[in-house]
Amino acid sequence: MTLYHFGNCAALVYVPYYLTYKYSGLSEYGAFWKCVQAGGIYVFTQLCKMLVLATFFPDTDTFSEGAPFNFIAEFLRCSVDLVDFLGLAFVLSRIPGKGHSKLITAGLGWATAEVILSRGLMLWVGARGAEFSWIYTQKCLESNVLLVQHLSTATLLWLFSRHDLDKKFVPLVVLLLVATSYRGVWLEGTLHAMSAGPWLSLALKALITSCMGVGTLHIYSGLAQQIGL
Repeated sequence: MTLYHFGNCAALVYVPYYLTYKYSGLSEYGAFWKCVQAGGIYVFTQLCKMLVLATFFPDTDTFSEGAPFNFIAEFLRCSVDLVDFLGLAFVLSRIPGKGHSKLITAGLGWATAEVILSRGLMLWVGARGAEFSWIYTQKCLESNVLLVQHLSTATLLWLFSRHDLDKKFVPLVVLLLVATSYRGVWLEGTLHAMSAGPWLSLALKALITSCMGVGTLHIYSGLAQQIGL
């Protein structure tokens, strides 16, 4: 039974990533190793963030997942997370070509590395345990939300770097990037104030991420039509 639960959780996490790779056309472009390179840069970026947090914010208990919500600590952590933007922008600059394949390669590689490092050991140790818990199913569903978030972030960074983007969309792109970086402050703070349960929190995260993704897709599609992508 525990192995069956582990298999279900693993499929719930990794199958959407595989389907994204397969049906987005990346397999036809031979972009597998580009995704691996993006994952390697993700690992390096996280090491840099760990060094910054350990050096300047040595009180690690404040940033642990089980700790109560702390606005200042969360704001500082999200500020350090801006390093992710630099890493993802570097990934985009290293991938040749243009259009959706470049954005999906960067976002998918980044998201896959994150889900392997953050969910792999948790599933192997926890989901194979003798006692069933919904928390692993929730974490698996949340990883799919993170996939959409990273694809949107890669697209927003690409849009921000474009000089031919319509001027009226520039403030919106900047706003979405800031909202993405500091979502741990405003979103987690809102959920904490609402005393939302795990399923409601997951549903709200999925809804907000989807709305931000649709807005990003709308801006991208307009620019893609304009420049003929």
